[in-house]
This record gives sequence, structure tokens and C-alpha cells, in this order.
Amino acid sequence: MALTPRLDLRQTQSLVMTPQLQQAIKLLQMSNLDLVTYIDQELERNPLLEREDPDRADGAEVQPPEEPPPPAPEPMLDGMTQQSAAEAMDVDYDNHYNNDSAGDTGDGEAFAQWSRTGGRTDFDDGLSDLEQTLTGGINLRDHLVAQINMDFADPADRLIGLHLIAMLDEAGYLAGNVGDVAARLGCDAAQVESVLGRMQRFDPVGVFARSLKECLALQLAEKDRLDPAMAALLDNLPMLARRDLPGLMRVCGVDAEDLADMIVEIKALDPKPALRYDHDVAQTVVPDVLMRRSADGGWLVELNSDTLPRVLVDTRYYAKVAGAAKNRDEKTYLSERYQSANWLVKSLHQRATTILKVATELVVQQDAFFRHGVRHLRPLVLRDIATAIGMHESTVSRVTSNKYIATPRGIFELKYFFTQAIGSADGGDSHSAEAVRHRIRSLIEAEGKAVLSDDKIVEILEKDGIEIARRTVAKYREGMNIPSSVQRRREKSLGM
Repeated sequence: MALTPRLDLRQTQSLVMTPQLQQAIKLLQMSNLDLVTYIDQELERNPLLEREDPDRADGAEVQPPEEPPPPAPEPMLDGMTQQSAAEAMDVDYDNHYNNDSAGDTGDGEAFAQWSRTGGRTDFDDGLSDLEQTLTGGINLRDHLVAQINMDFADPADRLIGLHLIAMLDEAGYLAGNVGDVAARLGCDAAQVESVLGRMQRFDPVGVFARSLKECLALQLAEKDRLDPAMAALLDNLPMLARRDLPGLMRVCGVDAEDLADMIVEIKALDPKPALRYDHDVAQTVVPDVLMRRSADGGWLVELNSDTLPRVLVDTRYYAKVAGAAKNRDEKTYLSERYQSANWLVKSLHQRATTILKVATELVVQQDAFFRHGVRHLRPLVLRDIATAIGMHESTVSRVTSNKYIATPRGIFELKYFFTQAIGSADGGDSHSAEAVRHRIRSLIEAEGKAVLSDDKIVEILEKDGIEIARRTVAKYREGMNIPSSVQRRREKSLGM
């Protein structure tokens, strides 16, 4: 058979990841804080976008006349049966070709800081953060410098002390060695050691230590409790971490009662003395979804309006500037900005609809948990939610990343509700791994003087209809930092 060239016409279908679709997928997996930052950048870059003002009274158009905005998502549970406005976003982004170019990326320049305070003639900018209104905590450096000025008269010693302060880490430990300090400052190592020894008596006690052992020793010495037995205990802290109590009694030369008292003293010390001074204000988790009980006994699920950015397309301004465009480049730029603004508005609505749909199905699947507690948490995987709402697993994964829901039982990350299944002994419904962990912890906390072995826990769980192996119980117990039955029995005999 001879090989000859031939022309064929074939028709195929393929999914092309356009820059707009990639932008929608990126928006879907962003947290509410990241989304706010992204929207701020878009508002700076695109002159056709503006924030929605609830008190707006000028009646300006906010969407193109030919493409009215889609209806708002239904907050009730039955809203999950409605199809989303654009299913194109429901794709596995990682398994498709990325044809993005450098000019199409959704990452913009940093948001201009001058926009927060510029243009005001009074002293109140009206945008002060909550952290700025809080009373400032005590600064560790200033606290230590004040003690240097009182304790050291020699300027050289003060300079060494200031250099040592700069070498402290967040916990108050000295990062570095005396030899490097002496070489850098051109002084004798003995002088640096002398200054360090005096500064180790500063408040807070334990600061300038070079190890955990030294930090605890400084605090015990301040209390006049650093006797030979306690020093031996500090020399064998790894044995204490392993709970090798018989070995500690031998090396310290004490009985069980004295060892128990020494351990209590160790626990009362502060291993990170500087944290009480230098600290950052913790950021409060703002839930993306709100959940509450409805009047008919069901659940009402709705999006948190405070986390939803409201941006509009200013079509009136677009019509004004488009009519004044003088050349092709200006018209092309305005057209691109107009299309980008429209797509962003649609993508934000699609993101809100998808989050609500996934969260609603999660509430339906985990209804028993919300009503009765963690012991009734159902085993759940991404496929279960994806099948129920007709979406891809990758979409559900993006929605549940860095998204939180406020429930009557507290605020949870959406990923919390996905746990692996533990088989049922009677062949019935499976049990959530998280619920089994909770059951194991509850049994150990209520065991009293009769310490439960892993085998005994297996027997109790099997009576409750949970089929589980002994090694699985041991793995869950160790994952919760719960000692073995032998260690727990030994600790209870010492009154720990």
C-alpha cells in the first residue's frame, strides 16, 4: 500500500481556558480578604468600574442595557436546585491548557495607598482600622532599653546590651553566639558574657536565654529553686517529653512525690517570656456564609453581605467617553475595559451563587451534626457534594478553600465537614472519622481510675456499631496527643 498525502476535514470539540474564565476560577478560590484586595486593584485599573453606593440617588445605569444583571441568589435551602447562570466556570482548571498571556493576567499593580487619606482637609480620614484605636502594648525593646540605662553606667556595656537586644527572636531567645558579637564589636568575649549575664536577670525573667533549658533555669534561679535535683531534671528534658518518669526518678534521685512537685513547677514557668510584650492583633475570621434556624424548624442559609464586594459598570460614563474617542487605540482600550468590567461583575455574581449552592448542600448533608453535635458528623467527600449539585469536584474544592460558615455551633471552615468514613459493624451507615475521634477522646476523658487500653476502646466502639482496628485507634489517639494507657496509668499514680 503506497503512502500518499491526503487532506482531511475533522470536527472536534475542546475547552479553551480563556483569560476571562481563568479570572473567574481565581475569584472562586479567593478568600474574602483576598477578594477585597483584588477588587481594589481592579477599581484602580479600570475607569469604568465603580463601587455600588446603597444611597445612590442619581439613577445612573450600572449594567449594559443589552445584558441586565442576573437575579440575586436565593438564600433558602431550596435555592440549590436552581441552575447557575454560567456553568462554564465549573471545569477542572488544572487539567486544561492554559493559554493566558502576560497581558491578560488578573494580577494588577498594588493598590495606591494615597487613596486612603488624600484629599481631606480635616484630621479625621474616617477609615481608621480597629487596631489603630486599641491601646498599644508594651514594646519589649523599649522595656529592655530602659533597664539598660538604669543598670549600666559604662557606654561600652550599653552598646553591647543594645546589640544583644537586636539579636532577640520573637520568643525572647538570643539568636547568635557571644563570639560573633565580640568580633563584630571589637571587644573581648568575656565582656560580652558579663553583659549578657547581667541582662539575663532583666524583666521578663528568662529573656536572653540561648536554649529552653537555660530559659527555665533562669526562672527557677530567680525563685531560688534551682537545686541539684531540678538541674538534673532540666538536663533530661527529652525524658520528660517521653514521660519516662521512672528514669527521671533515678537521674534526679527523688521519689515519685517529689518528682510530681518538680514537674508542676516546670509547668508553671514561661518558655517564651517575650510573647507577652511583642504581639500582633489577631485578625477575626469573617464568615462568608451565615446559617440560622428558620421558623419551620429548618435551616436558613444566606451569604454574608458584608463580605460581598459590590461593583458596578458605569455605562453612562462609558457612553460619554466612547463618543469622545478620537482614534482606534482609544476605542480599543475603552472596549477592552468595558468587556473586562462586565465580565468581572458576572464573575462575582457567579462566585456568590456557587458558594451559596455548595454551602447549602453541606448544610443538608450535615443536618444531624448541626442538630445533635460532632458525634453525628457524617463522612463526606468532595464527590458527594459535586454529584448532588451537578458540579465538578475541583469547583467544590475551590469553593471550600478559605471559606467559612457561621452556624449555631460556631464558625467552621467549609473543609471541616469533609472527613473520611469509618465502617459500621452492623453494615449500616458509615461513621465520620472526626466523630470517631471525638468519641475516643470522650471515652478517655471519662475513664476515671480504670484506664482504658486501645483494645478496650475498640470493644466499646464495636458495641456502638463502629468497626475500627486497634492500630486506627492508636493512630487517632496519638494524633490528638493523648498518651498511651501505660503512660496515663503512671501519671495518675503520681497524681498528675
